[in-house]
Amino acid sequence: MTVHEPFTRQALAELLAFDAQPSLSLYMPTHRILAERAQDPIRYKNLVRQLQSLLQERYPQQDPKPLIEPFLALEKDPSFWRSNGDGIAVFGTRDYFKVISVHQPLPEGAFVQSHPVLKPLLCLEPSLERYQVLCLTRDEVWMYEGSSRQLDKIELAPQVPRNQNDALGSELTPSNQQGFPGGHGRSGERGDSMTHESAGGGKQDEINLDRERFFRALDKAIEEHQPSGLPLLLVALPENQAVFRAVSHNQQLLPKGINNDPSLSSVEELRTQCARLIQDIHEDRLIDALNRYGIAVGQGLAGARLADIAHAAFDGRVELLLVEADRQIPGTLDKDNGTLILDNSGSKGAPDVLEELILLVLRQGGEVVMLPPEHVMPTGTGAAAVLRF
Repeated sequence: MTVHEPFTRQALAELLAFDAQPSLSLYMPTHRILAERAQDPIRYKNLVRQLQSLLQERYPQQDPKPLIEPFLALEKDPSFWRSNGDGIAVFGTRDYFKVISVHQPLPEGAFVQSHPVLKPLLCLEPSLERYQVLCLTRDEVWMYEGSSRQLDKIELAPQVPRNQNDALGSELTPSNQQGFPGGHGRSGERGDSMTHESAGGGKQDEINLDRERFFRALDKAIEEHQPSGLPLLLVALPENQAVFRAVSHNQQLLPKGINNDPSLSSVEELRTQCARLIQDIHEDRLIDALNRYGIAVGQGLAGARLADIAHAAFDGRVELLLVEADRQIPGTLDKDNGTLILDNSGSKGAPDVLEELILLVLRQGGEVVMLPPEHVMPTGTGAAAVLRF
């Protein structure tokens, strides 16, 4: 059975590694309802035929069999077609095959390029894609995984502590010692985000230290034994948010969290709160990117013409690339010098210059932000760049 995978940073890094070789990319919407689902394999088969034709056209000297065989095998896997979400992206190169399942319909398309086509995935609405939720109190932890549509509780790895006793064992401060039951001073009961600084003295300091050590052990265990590659959203009281963030090294931890006691919320309430926060974070990122471009214009560190952006990207000077999500510009970049080469042939399978710019910037450690139609692009060229120098 072929395994579905979510679209994660790890998956993106894998796909970015393929260049200068035949890469097959297939996108299509899929269906959950049985009556509609029956048509999915048929549409997939037609797209695979398109891949075969494009492969013969673009790489006539290439033996197509090793590249096409995994796609053909997927078509004949009935268990795969019974368990899809709302869209799939299928990628194949030499010795590599990956199926990414998403919770949004994807535009139908088949592509054969020298690199995987990633723009449709990068345009996805983040709040509808998967993330994990870390629910944390002073003494307990549990996790969910899901999207804005559904959250499901997940089993923690055996090495991940469920509570302070799991993490600290005999080193845990005895519960009959003095100190406030919540592990913080009176101000903590009011939600003061700095309560871990305001201990009650004596054993209260030790109780606060227990919490910090528990959170530190938890963070390390999640990174080592529960990695997912998915964004991690923290739900905890403000004082626990502050302590956990101070000790965490998890790169997936989102900068904003939900400042509530997770034990007081139902799963449905958590789902709603998380979906709203993810959407807010995404919107903030879009606005921040546009503001950064505006500042860069005033500093003479902005690129608006595609040819200029292409040369800057080739030189590794693009810090941030803004791309109009619905725009396509046929053409390519000269791999030797970054020169923009537009394609006026009208060929349906022509490469997209914006796609090539995206890949080039991401491979060089730059940031890419896809602007949806509801946001006005600051240029008329389909792209805008903030330059490093």
